[in-house]
Amino acid sequence: MSDRKMRLAAYFNPTGHHVASWRHPRAQVDAPTNIDHYVEIARTAERAKFDMVFLADGSATRQADMEALSRSVQFVAHFEPITLLSALAMATNRIGLVGTYSTTYHEPYNTARKFASLDHISKGRAGWNCVTSNQIVEAYNFGRSGVDNHQIRYGRAQEFIEVCKGLWDSWDDDAFICDTQTGLYFKPESMHELDHKGKTYSVRGPLNVPRPPQGYPVIVQAGASDEGRELAAQHAEAIFSPHLTVEAAKAYYDDVKGRMARYGRDPDHLKILPGLSVVVGESDAKAQEDFEFLQSLIHPMVGREILATMLGIDLSGYDPDRPLPDPLPAGAGSKGHYDSIVAQARRENLTIRQLGARVAGARGKNTIHGSPNKVADYMEAWFNANACDGFCVMPPYIPGSHDDFCNLVIPELQKRGLFRKEYEGTTLREHLGLPRPPSRYDRAAHSTAAE
Repeated sequence: MSDRKMRLAAYFNPTGHHVASWRHPRAQVDAPTNIDHYVEIARTAERAKFDMVFLADGSATRQADMEALSRSVQFVAHFEPITLLSALAMATNRIGLVGTYSTTYHEPYNTARKFASLDHISKGRAGWNCVTSNQIVEAYNFGRSGVDNHQIRYGRAQEFIEVCKGLWDSWDDDAFICDTQTGLYFKPESMHELDHKGKTYSVRGPLNVPRPPQGYPVIVQAGASDEGRELAAQHAEAIFSPHLTVEAAKAYYDDVKGRMARYGRDPDHLKILPGLSVVVGESDAKAQEDFEFLQSLIHPMVGREILATMLGIDLSGYDPDRPLPDPLPAGAGSKGHYDSIVAQARRENLTIRQLGARVAGARGKNTIHGSPNKVADYMEAWFNANACDGFCVMPPYIPGSHDDFCNLVIPELQKRGLFRKEYEGTTLREHLGLPRPPSRYDRAAHSTAAE
C-alpha cells in the first residue's frame, strides 16, 4: 500500500455550498453571523483530521436580479475572513485556517501583516488564498468605474506576492532575543528593510510583526487561465481547481506541475485539490433522495442568475428552455468556470434552465451523491490517477452534510489507507508535507559563505 495520503480542505460557505442550502432543515439558517456555528463546524473538521478549513470572500454584495438575490445567502452576508479565522484559531488546535484576500483591492503591507498575525495567533496554521477580483460591483466599492483586464490583474498579483514574501522576511527567525539582563530586545542586524520599488508598489518595510512561525503562511491559489497557472507554478502551495472530469483534472495537474521546474520548485510542494460537493447517505437511495430534495429547493430565477454570474454573461435575453447559444459570447468571469460549464452544457445538451439548476447547486463544482463506498471509490479513482492530491470538500448544507462526510466518508478513506488517522504535525505546512521556506537573507548568507 502506498504511503501517499489525500489532503482535504473543508470549504465553509455559511449555510453550505448549495445555493438553496439555507432552506434545508439540517442547515443553520442564521449561519452568516453565528460564531458558535463556525466554531462547531471547525471543531468537527478538526476531529475528522482535515488539513484545513477554507473561507471564500468577496468585497461586495453580489449584483443580480433582486428576486434571485433575495432568495440567496451566498455573497450577501458573511463575516470578514481574517477576523473569523482569528476567532477560530482560539477554538481549535491543529487544523489549518485559510482565508481569501484579494490582491486587487488590498495593499501588500496590510495583507502581509494580517496573515503574519494570523500565523502567530494560530501557532503556524495560517494560509492565504491569493485571488484577483473581477466583479464590477467590487470595483464600485473602491472608487473604480471598471475592472482591470486579466493581464493587469495577474501582473499586479505577481508583484504583490513577491512584496508579501519580502515583508515576511523582515526579521530573522532569532531576531527577538528579549534579553532582560543586557536590555537588548532584538538584534539590530536581524532587521531588514525590503526597500521594494516596482511597477505597481513601493514598499520600504520592515514589517512590524516578527517572522511567521511557518516562515510564510501557506499560499493558496485557484487560477485556471494561463496566467493563473504560471502564477501558481511559481508561488502556490495548494490550488483549489474547478474540474468536472478526471481527464480535465489530470491535464491541469500535469500542466501546472510541469511548469514548476523553471522556478526550481519540487512538484510535490504544490497540492492540487479539485472542488467536490458531496451528498452522502447510508445507501445510494438515501443519498439520491436527499440530493433530489435539495435540488427541489432551488428557485429557477436563482439558478439562471448563478449561471449568468459564473459565465460572466447576461442570460436574461435567452430562452431558458433552449441550450446556450452557439457560439457563446466570451465571459467576463473566471475562465476555468466558463470552460468547464460550457463543456458540460454541450456534452449533456442541457437547456439554460437545466444547466442553471445543475450549476447553481454547487456553483459549477463537481458533485457526487451516494453511499460512503461510492463516494470513496470516486475520490480514490481520481487520486490514484494522479489527477489530484486530494479534494476541497464543499458540504452542500452545513452542518448536516458536513457531519455526514466526516462520519461516513472519512472512516472509509481511513480504512483504505488513503487519509490520516491522526495529525503528524502542528502546522499547516506539516499537514500538507510542505517545507518551511528559509528567509531570503539566510539564503543570501549561505550563498556568500559557499563562495
